[in-house]
Amino acid sequence: MTHRLKQYIGGEWVSSTSDQYTPVINPATCDVLAECPVGSLEDVDLAVKAAVAAFDEWRSTPILSRAQYMYRYKQVLEDRFEDLARIVVEENGKTRDEARGEVRRGIESVDFAIGVPTIARGYKVEDISSGIDETAERQPLGVFSAITPFNFPMMVPLWFLPTAIVLGNTFVLKPSPQTPLSSELLCELLDELDLPEGVVNMVHGGKDVSTAVMTHPDMVGVSFVGSTPVAKIVYETAAKHGKRVQAQGGAKNYIVVMPDADLGGSGRNIMGSAYGCAGQRCLAGSVVVAVGDSYAPLRDELVRQASALRVGYGLNESTQMGTVISASARERIERMISEGVAEGAQPVLDGRSRQVEGFENGSFVGPTILDGVTPQMSVARDEIFGPVLSIMRAADFDEAVQMVNSSRYGNAASIFTSSGRHAREFKYRINAGNIGINVGVAAATASFPFGGKKDSFFGDLHGQGP
Repeated sequence: MTHRLKQYIGGEWVSSTSDQYTPVINPATCDVLAECPVGSLEDVDLAVKAAVAAFDEWRSTPILSRAQYMYRYKQVLEDRFEDLARIVVEENGKTRDEARGEVRRGIESVDFAIGVPTIARGYKVEDISSGIDETAERQPLGVFSAITPFNFPMMVPLWFLPTAIVLGNTFVLKPSPQTPLSSELLCELLDELDLPEGVVNMVHGGKDVSTAVMTHPDMVGVSFVGSTPVAKIVYETAAKHGKRVQAQGGAKNYIVVMPDADLGGSGRNIMGSAYGCAGQRCLAGSVVVAVGDSYAPLRDELVRQASALRVGYGLNESTQMGTVISASARERIERMISEGVAEGAQPVLDGRSRQVEGFENGSFVGPTILDGVTPQMSVARDEIFGPVLSIMRAADFDEAVQMVNSSRYGNAASIFTSSGRHAREFKYRINAGNIGINVGVAAATASFPFGGKKDSFFGDLHGQGP
């Protein structure tokens, strides 16, 4: 019988009050890995009530004692490192190396939470008035939640959960129903630590469950990572109901390549940015702006390197790019490629209808490069969220900056150059939250906030960081 997932509420694994389930599918093999409950409003209410009941005692637990749980959590995560990575591969479709990188970044967030006591201090001013001192103290607020995406099922929950609970809050996690197995294992490992009941809870489900999490009267704050349309809904809904909210949305990340860049090294960085995780990350490079004389040699170098990438099942160690998340995602990506071609883009490398021997039904899209792209085309404006790279031309640096800043998104942007002046000007002038200088994926480490501007972020407090 297929494994049916349960909710983790009040320190116990309990069946959902809903009798409806959706399949969790391995996108490479099409095997059904488990069945995820659709969930219910009652499930959410039970989870939040358990978190509320645990809050007072957890809040009064010394912060160094709370941090000790994360010391132990880090060790069990290290002990199960390869198991965690394997689950990511199976439910998401990444390669082993990509999954290992994700687990490592998640553990870094646990490391950061261990050190939270050193930055949780308040501040004080003596004699703020005659004979009066004034002190500001940081206090836990209550129940927080995270609604997390399919593309980093292990890492993104750990952006929020460890820091929230070390600071004395309690927590409700709502993972993506497409990739819930990673979160199940994260909660199983927490359960091994004898964390007090109700400090961390997990509910499965889709849109209705997410809405219930956002609107529950006892929920204090909501963290979200996902697409821009949904991020905007989360921001509006949570704010309307008086919650703290950080909603990180989608992206259209530009990479500028100057004529003085090292084309070989730049190309390798761009490969990792555009095709790592099959392009399914909010920091993926999706538009290359070739400046001046760099255009023709850069295009040829990108086609050469992308053509050589080995596409296959992520559990095979030789695979360099895995699947996209589902058959419907593959269809959407291929449709968007076709729309770009219809608008005039030239597919100098076409990944549509890609098949892998032994995995003919898998959700594979090969590395794709579209040349001759202009700012008006849909492939230059809209998030594709797949292994598709568009090439645009700019006459000079100023035109390249204008192209980058014309995007409605502002998650990340990178430049490849040997010019210190252009590097500084790029950092100074580009309206994006994560800036890379000769770096293809400008991903913030756990102690720095994950930036985002314009339609890539809604809220005032970014994920991660202090």
